[in-house]
Amino acid sequence: MAGYARKAATETPRVEYARPGANFSGRPHPADAVIERLAWLMDNSIPIGGGYRIGLDPIIGLIPGLGDLIGALVSSMIVLQAQRAGIPRSTLMRMVANVGIDAAIGTVPFVGDALDFAFKANQKNLELYRQSRAGLRNPRRDTLFLAVLFVALGVIAAIPIIGIFLLLRSFL
Repeated sequence: MAGYARKAATETPRVEYARPGANFSGRPHPADAVIERLAWLMDNSIPIGGGYRIGLDPIIGLIPGLGDLIGALVSSMIVLQAQRAGIPRSTLMRMVANVGIDAAIGTVPFVGDALDFAFKANQKNLELYRQSRAGLRNPRRDTLFLAVLFVALGVIAAIPIIGIFLLLRSFL
C-alpha cells in the first residue's frame, strides 16, 4: 500500500488537450492574417491581364518532381492554421482533400499544369475557413463531400482491378 501512495505522489498529472472551438464572435483570430496572406500569395498574387490573376502555386508546380510537393506543403500551412483556429474536423478534411486534388491534378504532365492555373485550392480553403469562422458552414456538407470523394476514388481504383480480372478470366 505504501508503494502505491509513493507512486501516485510522484506521477505528473495528465493534462488533456482540448481542441479549441471555432470562434463565431466576429473577432479576428491570429490565423486569419496568415491564411489570407498565404492564399493570396499562392493563388492570386500575380496579375496576368484581363482581370485574371495567378499565384505562385502553378508556377512552382512547373518544377519537375518537387514543384507540386512544395505547393502542397505551403497549402498545408493554411490547413494547419485553420486547425489552430478551431475549424471543425470535417471542414479541415475537406480542406485537405482540396490540397490533395490540387497536388494530384498538378502531377499530370502538361494538362495538369494547365489545370493547376484554374483550380485554386487555397482560395477554396480560404472560403471554407471564412464560412466556418462566421458560423455559416454546415460540417455535414463537408462530410457528404468527403463520402462522395471516397466512393469515387474507390470506383476509380476498382476499374483497373476489375479490368485485369476480366482479362485474366478470358484467357483461362
